[in-house]
Amino acid sequence: MTDTSVSTHVLDTSVGRPAEGVPVRLSVRGGAHAEWTAHGASSTDADGRCKDLPALPEGTTHVRLLFEVEPYFEKKQADVQQDAPANRDSGPFFPEVTVTFAVRPGEHHHVPLLLNPFGYSVYRGS
Repeated sequence: MTDTSVSTHVLDTSVGRPAEGVPVRLSVRGGAHAEWTAHGASSTDADGRCKDLPALPEGTTHVRLLFEVEPYFEKKQADVQQDAPANRDSGPFFPEVTVTFAVRPGEHHHVPLLLNPFGYSVYRGS
């Protein structure tokens, strides 16, 4: 049987580029009412990808990815690399993004995060 796996990448839609250095935490559970268990952590690379998230344990039915985006936007603001207006509100509206989804055994699940300081979108990729 093939391992059940998860991958993700983060694109900063405010500048049309990958978001590098976003910490991502992976948690799993086996059933809708089971407790969450921390299972891995990573950080996005220069292409905005987390390539080193571990395979999921047998019996996993739900996965939660927690993206810590506030430090990314704080650094970006300090670097003044933003193409969008630099002086908006007092910082990102969402300090973190949590995405919870169901998984099927033996499948790969790719979940991209499209991000900007004031909104985000996710979808099941390929």
